[in-house]
Amino acid sequence: MSEFLTELGAFEGQVLTPTTWAPDEVNVPMIRHWVETMGDTNPIYLDDGAARATGRDGVVAPALMAQVWTMRTFTDKMANNDPSQVWTDLIATLDSAGFTSVVATDSDFEFFAELRPGDRVSLTEVIEHISEEKSTGLGVGHFVTTLKTYRRGGGAASSHRGGVDADSHGGDDEIVATQRWRTLRFRPKGSETAEKPAAQIPGLRPRPALNADNAFWFEAAKDHRLVIQRCTDCGALRHPTGPMCGTCRSLEWDTVDASGRGTVYSFVVNHHPRIPGFEYPLIVATIELEEGTRLIANMTGIAPEDVEIDMPVELDWIDADPDLTLPAFRPAAREEH
Repeated sequence: MSEFLTELGAFEGQVLTPTTWAPDEVNVPMIRHWVETMGDTNPIYLDDGAARATGRDGVVAPALMAQVWTMRTFTDKMANNDPSQVWTDLIATLDSAGFTSVVATDSDFEFFAELRPGDRVSLTEVIEHISEEKSTGLGVGHFVTTLKTYRRGGGAASSHRGGVDADSHGGDDEIVATQRWRTLRFRPKGSETAEKPAAQIPGLRPRPALNADNAFWFEAAKDHRLVIQRCTDCGALRHPTGPMCGTCRSLEWDTVDASGRGTVYSFVVNHHPRIPGFEYPLIVATIELEEGTRLIANMTGIAPEDVEIDMPVELDWIDADPDLTLPAFRPAAREEH
């Protein structure tokens, strides 16, 4: 154990993701998609006049979009290219000890400057700390904390194109945000025995990462009940589930049963990569429930080309296997008049 911890400790301070520039500049269309999806109506993100009225030079990007600009492209992800050899070696080290599963646990952002359309952002990620072995509800594992630094390019940034090393900028790039990103690399419970965990059985859908904040929701789903978490102090409904009310910060809550009616707020059709347990093409929709909350779910009983934004839908259920039931939605039956 001590030798393994020493091996892990050697990764601390190493660069996990070398400085990589965003493939695109900060731009209004992506800002528009973000704020509409998030329901953020602050006018400074899309209205130049409203932004100038606050003392800004024009529209700005939402601060939390810092991570969006530097996300890897689809082509890069499909090529299975690791960001660095350090990344490859760290994952191999953890995998070899049985810590093969991963779940993100928390993200701590700090913002220093606002981004505007035309800015280009870079990301550098350093391994800050790897914990000793910890026992969690998911299994034993190690928490890996990395520090991501987001920078706005200096003088040469306006002409920069993704993939070029940042050294050409002379090191004068302005830090706009930092993000401490923590993941748990864990050994799934039961993997030490001869019995293979359900998450690894071919043909089964991946298991949800259950915890004290969401287990009740999945238990209700097993009984074909779609519930919504409700604050018992102010009555606000919320989803995804969580320990605290975002409106009044109360920790007291109960649930209400959803009517099962809603509309399609947005959707995508997945064709690949093909993961066992799913049928393709796979329609994944954001459903706005009649009660006002939204959730992500598959759609059933409809061809991808027939799905439309704002179309009415009703609750359906996917009994994936004896241990997993998930809500889905199908086109609402037409009422006869």
